[in-house]
Amino acid sequence: MKKLNLGCGTDIKGGWTNLDITDLPGVDVVHDVNNLPLPFEDESFDHILAQDILEHIEYIPLLKDLFRMLRPGGTIQIRVPHFTSRYNFNDPTHKKMFSSKTFDFFVSGASYGRDYYFDFHFSENLATKIRFEKGIYLYNYLMEPFVNISRQTRTVYEATFLSRIFPAGMMEVTLKK
Repeated sequence: MKKLNLGCGTDIKGGWTNLDITDLPGVDVVHDVNNLPLPFEDESFDHILAQDILEHIEYIPLLKDLFRMLRPGGTIQIRVPHFTSRYNFNDPTHKKMFSSKTFDFFVSGASYGRDYYFDFHFSENLATKIRFEKGIYLYNYLMEPFVNISRQTRTVYEATFLSRIFPAGMMEVTLKK
């Protein structure tokens, strides 16, 4: 199984192709993800990890290129700050915010019926989870499982006062080609 760790920084994963813009120890491929296409063949990866990178760039062209690089049935695992997260505002390099439905626009037969916006489509959204900071925020131990019961509970959370009172941290999405 061939795996790509996109924008790895210092999170080097053994047995993976680690790509980053900076030539750090353990980085296999030094490349700017804004310079597309990425230096990989079509359908060359079974799994891609895009963790804490999409919020820093104009991500749609990159997502299309990652789709190109995935083998049929391959998956991409994405982690980005949820739109309510304080991390959106702490880091001045963040350009984009995401909701639990953002990536559905890139899935065939998306609930919005607007998959015609893009000329590439993942076959399925395998999982979407809104994650909450824990530690001293004891109430988040209850909020996270409640919010992630279903798509409907995530929608209610995002559309109501709950998301303002209990801001989330990160969001994790897994898409299948």
